[in-house]
Amino acid sequence: MGYAAGSLGAVSTSTDGSATSTDPPDAIVRTDDAKALPRHLLSAGDLDRAGALRILDTASRLDQAIAGREVRKLPTLRGRTVVNLFYEDSTRTRISFELAAKRLSADVINFSAKGSSVSKGESLKDTALTLQAMGADAVVCRHPSSGAPARLSSWVDGHVINAGDGTHEHPTQALLDAYTLRRHLAPGGSLEGRRVVIVGDVLHSRVARSNVLLLSTLGVEVTLVAPPTLLPVGVRTWPVQVTYDLDSALVGADAVMMLRVQRERMGGAFFPTEREYARSYGLDSRRAGLLARYGIVLHPGPMNRGMEITPQVADGAGSVIVEQVANGVTVRMAVLYLLLTGGLGDGA
Repeated sequence: MGYAAGSLGAVSTSTDGSATSTDPPDAIVRTDDAKALPRHLLSAGDLDRAGALRILDTASRLDQAIAGREVRKLPTLRGRTVVNLFYEDSTRTRISFELAAKRLSADVINFSAKGSSVSKGESLKDTALTLQAMGADAVVCRHPSSGAPARLSSWVDGHVINAGDGTHEHPTQALLDAYTLRRHLAPGGSLEGRRVVIVGDVLHSRVARSNVLLLSTLGVEVTLVAPPTLLPVGVRTWPVQVTYDLDSALVGADAVMMLRVQRERMGGAFFPTEREYARSYGLDSRRAGLLARYGIVLHPGPMNRGMEITPQVADGAGSVIVEQVANGVTVRMAVLYLLLTGGLGDGA
């Protein structure tokens, strides 16, 4: 199954503030449509700098638009249908997309592989054709097979958003991370030259791949830190620096992003013990103190507390982990808005 242009290879592939405004909602979030972006959001590599900033700026406007409302909804997507097609377990991403669509007044259908015809052997293509017949305007797809959303996009007329495919990519997570970084490190401005350290299970992380692509596009200096066994083949060709020494990488960095150790994807021993991993690559208060004075701590969740990150750091003053969840709703509102109103592609 092919990947979108500009994406980083996955491990495996498969075929199968409270201000009110009197402006109408559309006026608040109106953006320049001079440059069309991809019809589907399958990879962070699909976005150039202008496109990524357009989504982030739209998210800021949407946040301002609903901040002063008693009912936190906009009528922008009334009459549109968004399907959440999830073949993997999810809490944050599925609920975030559902809430984002509902805040834009779209109709939402939640599809879970468990309890559906998939359990009877229905293929992804047949499910896609069913959604096509029902007139889905957008399909948010999470699938355990890398490249599945790309294949899905060839079978449906609606827009497809990749909500995580195997170990390939998770572009909206990278967008919400960039949105969070910009709010703290460069409010309304550029992240050019900022230093972000990404730590942990890079090998199995679709979040890491999407963040490398998007943050490098935005001019961020990215450093990957992991044990050799948790770095993918070819990582030296990525637009990043790579090191095994966490302490030296953290000194003066603007932000650190901890990755979850994905034990469910591990078929063997990638490190001796959890205690040794935590000692070498876990973020504790001492290591967090190596960051720049204003440095922040991110994590895509769910966290393995005590292993990747200590509770003191996860719940500490520099942590923006909970804020990432809130920002995810706003950023996904922006993606849905731009896709379904024609702002993110041709032929919409």
